[in-house]
Amino acid sequence: MKLPINIENLLSGHAVEDNRLEYKAGWNPDAIYRTICAFANDFDETGGGYIIIGVVEANGHAVRPVQGINPNRIELIEKEMIGFNNLIRPYYQPRLYVEEADGQTILVIKVSPGERRPYKVPDYITAKQKDYNYYIRYNSSSIVPKDEYERELLNLANRMPFDDRGNDNIALTDISPILLRDYLVKVKSRLAEISLSDHIEEVLEQMDLLESIPEGKRIKNVAAMMFAEYPDRFFKQAQVDIVLFPEGRETNPNNLIEVEPIRGSVPTMIKEVLNYLRTNVIKKQIIKPKDKEQSISFYNYPYQALEEAVVNSLYHRDWTIPEPVEITIEPQRISILSFSGPNHTIPMESIHKGLSLRSRRYRNRRLGEFLKELDLTEGRATGIPTIQEQLRENGSPLATIETDEERTYFLIDIPCHPYFVSDKMVLNEVVGKNVTKDVTKELTERQLIILGLIRNDAFVTSYEMSQKTDVATRTIKRDLEQLQELGILRRVGGRKEGYWVINQSKV
Repeated sequence: MKLPINIENLLSGHAVEDNRLEYKAGWNPDAIYRTICAFANDFDETGGGYIIIGVVEANGHAVRPVQGINPNRIELIEKEMIGFNNLIRPYYQPRLYVEEADGQTILVIKVSPGERRPYKVPDYITAKQKDYNYYIRYNSSSIVPKDEYERELLNLANRMPFDDRGNDNIALTDISPILLRDYLVKVKSRLAEISLSDHIEEVLEQMDLLESIPEGKRIKNVAAMMFAEYPDRFFKQAQVDIVLFPEGRETNPNNLIEVEPIRGSVPTMIKEVLNYLRTNVIKKQIIKPKDKEQSISFYNYPYQALEEAVVNSLYHRDWTIPEPVEITIEPQRISILSFSGPNHTIPMESIHKGLSLRSRRYRNRRLGEFLKELDLTEGRATGIPTIQEQLRENGSPLATIETDEERTYFLIDIPCHPYFVSDKMVLNEVVGKNVTKDVTKELTERQLIILGLIRNDAFVTSYEMSQKTDVATRTIKRDLEQLQELGILRRVGGRKEGYWVINQSKV
């Protein structure tokens, strides 16, 4: 059997989070089977994990070159695993792969979330006296759950995420060999060496994309999401709608442009949406200050922020809800709406603050695993911080997030950089609605950027503005003085602990 992902990506921790990896220097079935049980229970719904045998671990990372194991022991280990698998209750069978790294033989045990969880295993699987317990992952350890953790584990019985369920309506002919091979080549999997025209079912089996049922096998939903040319045949409204309001939705809702709906596999939709935004929406501005050779460059929308938002909208959406992802483009913002909303384990305060939205339950864990292997997402709870950091570095206001108490939708508004909004809109957004357009003629492009930085962070210092704009600090200070003279800006407090206030009433 061939490992679905590249062994080097696995050892580096690039393709899989550290808490889903466990390294073992040698074959230790007692400890290994406790971890197999924990990964199969998938308490945090992260997608199971990998146990890599023949690799020493230091500070959570693989020590290179790897130690390896004796190849002559592989057949014995395989035989022992057959017997040990029968001791897991209910029965569970992990997948064993023989790989090579640094010229050494290593074993990889891939443990997918079990379809019949929760699972128990003997504390010491090699002992004559078998004392059974449930196991779950806690950080990077396998532990016996107690009290509320045990009750929560028992409640997971028969609750398989939608993307990891089999679907009677999906046939082998619905899976595109071209899309599947393209993925395997990109992630450098050895499965790309197998002929898909003759062995596509075998490849899907090795990728854990088939669900076993009494009647045979069913293809899982995530296989269609990733590798079907027309997944909307199985998931209604599996598409992205883009609508442009050139004057703004509130200003003139009747003036709109509807883009042809974007359909296809998830990677295809992501690619086409981002191509549209890159070609038709994203703009770059370069300003050459008179007093400095180096130019200032920034964008109306940083590409990385839009990329993360688009990926998140398809990754975290509820595929059982027949609603498209909606992207609305206005002069002041880009809004991305998806259904349903954030998990209820995420506090509403974190949502309103637009901070890291860390959840105990991920809606589409397998889909996220595939997207991470394609470098389309970084991992758990990293999406919103990435968006905010990219906006901050671009000098743009931060994104805002909205949902309702029932968490039925997720709306993220990504503001346009103030420079790119029309003169009137710039001042309405940055300075205040009562500022007349005459004042815009007195402001330089750099001063508008400075106001955008202050609007984003009232405590920003002149030195920090200088670093972000690559303009001399003395020039920034002159601009700040002029903005104060115009009555647009005022300083509250001292130099070290004070902050800036944009005056919204006085011109």
